[in-house]
Amino acid sequence: MADKPGVILLSGGLDSATVLAIARAQGYVCYTMSFDYGQRHRAELRAAERVAASLGAIEHKVIGLSLNGIGGSALTDTTIAVPEGEGEGIPVTYVPARNTVFLALALGWAEVLGARDIFIGVNAVDYSGYPDCRPEFVAAFERMANLATKAGVEGQGFAIRAPLQHLSKADIIQAGLRHGVDYAATVSCYQADEDGRACGKCDSCRLRREGFLAAGVADPTRYA
Repeated sequence: MADKPGVILLSGGLDSATVLAIARAQGYVCYTMSFDYGQRHRAELRAAERVAASLGAIEHKVIGLSLNGIGGSALTDTTIAVPEGEGEGIPVTYVPARNTVFLALALGWAEVLGARDIFIGVNAVDYSGYPDCRPEFVAAFERMANLATKAGVEGQGFAIRAPLQHLSKADIIQAGLRHGVDYAATVSCYQADEDGRACGKCDSCRLRREGFLAAGVADPTRYA
């Protein structure tokens, strides 16, 4: 396991920070990747840099994309309001094809690095209805990765690792604390201000707040 490289998708939020800490604890040499994709909550990018540095990532790469160019989400189109309170169905904060695109770019970097493990912080228990957070999606992408790459064809298969997939938000927080995550450095809010202060009203803020409450841990989130 020594010196085994892994690519970790790191948004700067609570879940991805926990995944990075878990990967490091499992002995991976961690390469982290974030995306500047036109999201309104750009404070998460600065949070990702902080988390990568504090948890010992070997390299932190930020890739520029223009998912705001296609719109269709409250996170990339400022004319669509971020909902405050629970709703039904797939919420307007769903970003079309986001995890598919992110994993595809992580797959490319992993192949270049000689890494065979890609980590993503998707969660099927407390998730907000996003279809690209389901176990079926993760399994399907892994199959595709091994069909579409030189490494996969040559028998050096990839694994898409989603260690939080079946954990509650409270379980995730407790796991992160065991592995040294400073959650005060993370940003989860869909409409955080430039200083990373959370709105306290969006779905992501609600899930985060309820998670700390259920975990019996003080919430370190800074609210606007």
